[in-house]
Amino acid sequence: MDIVHVRSHKKAWLPLLLVGDESEAMIDRYLERGELFVLHDPDARGLCVVTREGEGVAEIKNLAVAAAWRRRGYGRALIEFVCARYASSCHSVQLGTGEVPSTLAFYRACGFVPFDRIPDFFTRNYPQPIVEEGILLRDMVYLRRRLSAGG
Repeated sequence: MDIVHVRSHKKAWLPLLLVGDESEAMIDRYLERGELFVLHDPDARGLCVVTREGEGVAEIKNLAVAAAWRRRGYGRALIEFVCARYASSCHSVQLGTGEVPSTLAFYRACGFVPFDRIPDFFTRNYPQPIVEEGILLRDMVYLRRRLSAGG
């Protein structure tokens, strides 16, 4: 398994980016200012986009694993990579997600805890309703993981 930092032609990864965020317009808001990491084993299995959101905070804007490769540890590997990479310069990593029980359970298992909520984020910011596991996404739930050494 290898995780590569992609510095140019980030839009070439759009099909996989759309797995983690259904709106290309939303992806365009953070992709160029973020760092893109692609996990290969040996081919591309998943990716992650991370932005800096102020003093000592890194934010995972997009975490995606191709459908055929889910539940094999790739998402967790990307999260652990991000936390290790930013541990010397950040005190925490945060992310926002929809209120889907399996997604929230995954992030909790990775050490994230809820700390904020943006009501109606998905209904106000996406042109089409987003339904995951039969749940209409409305609020954005923010979760945070503290980093031990962080800046």
